Amino acid sequence: MYSQGTKGLSRIKSWIQDLVASADYEICVEPDEFAFRMGWTVTTTGFGSRLYRDPRFDQLRLPRKVTEEVS
Repeated sequence: MYSQGTKGLSRIKSWIQDLVASADYEICVEPDEFAFRMGWTVTTTGFGSRLYRDPRFDQLRLPRKVTEEVS
């Protein structure tokens, strides 16, 4: 059986985690919406930290080596 103290600490921890999650959402909601509209991928890396990537970068190729023609 759990003691009342453990339940209280669990509730406080849960409340703080919810508060942090909602703050993170509020901070990043506008850039995330922009990225989703543009078709970018969004990776959450921590509180208030995101990585945005345009998938078109994966389609780029290295330029071919140009062979010099000497006449």
